[in-house]
This record gives sequence, C-alpha cells and structure tokens, in this order.
Amino acid sequence: GVWRQTRALLFKNCLIKCRTKKSSVQEVLFPLFFLFWLILMSMMHPHRNFDEVANTNLGTLDTSMLVNFVIGYTPPTRMAREIMKKVAFDNFEDGIITEEYLSEEELQEASAFKPSNFVGVVFNDAMSYQLRFPDSIAMSSIYMESR
Repeated sequence: GVWRQTRALLFKNCLIKCRTKKSSVQEVLFPLFFLFWLILMSMMHPHRNFDEVANTNLGTLDTSMLVNFVIGYTPPTRMAREIMKKVAFDNFEDGIITEEYLSEEELQEASAFKPSNFVGVVFNDAMSYQLRFPDSIAMSSIYMESR
C-alpha cells in the first residue's frame, strides 16, 4: 500500500544522500553561507534612525534666493490655482512667478528650456502632489547610499 511505497521512497532517498555526501553537505552549507553573508552585509550598512527634531524658530527666509523663481504646475484645476496663488502671494512680498501647464509633458518640456530656478508641481489630487526638479540639482548623499 501507500505506507510501503512511502517507506521505500524514504529509504531510497536516504541511500542517495549517504552515497553523495559532497552534494548533501553543499545543500546544507550553501544556505547557511548565504545567510551569514546577508547578516554580515546588513551589519556593515546599518539603518540610520534619526531622532525627532524639536520645534525651533528658523528665522526669516532669505528672499534674495527666490528672485525670478518660477513654479510651474499641472493640471490647472481650480484647487491647484488657489494653492499656487496662496504660495505665490501670501508667503512672499514680491511674489513668485507661477505658470500653469495643461499636461505633465508640457511641464517637463518647459523645465528643459527654463533656467535652473524652475520647479514643477504635479497635483495628483487635492491632497497630494509631486515635485519635479531640473536634472542639474545634485542628489542627496542619503539617497545615493541606499541605491
């Protein structure tokens, strides 16, 4: 019956393992070696936990850096226009130049021809957005390390 066949198959596999000791040892040691290697690599590059920063007064904003600063945004919805109007005029005396684009492709084309003081904002919905910077901005070393 089934029990006799299972016992015969188990006995056959034990004989094969005893006769091929080198491959049997490799089957056990390779996973242990890779596990040790992963643990070693994780210890060499530990995760950094940053502590909470207390609320501090950062002082006044240096608006000289924001002269001729251009913010392009898409899609030109009513909510996006209100948000960008608030950004441009409520927070800065001179105002920031805002330009609306019909699509994200137009925004990317405009950022290629604009100077380095151009930033794109793509609104996903009323509560979320993504920033698009020119390629000339250097990446942070924090992100380079995690690549």
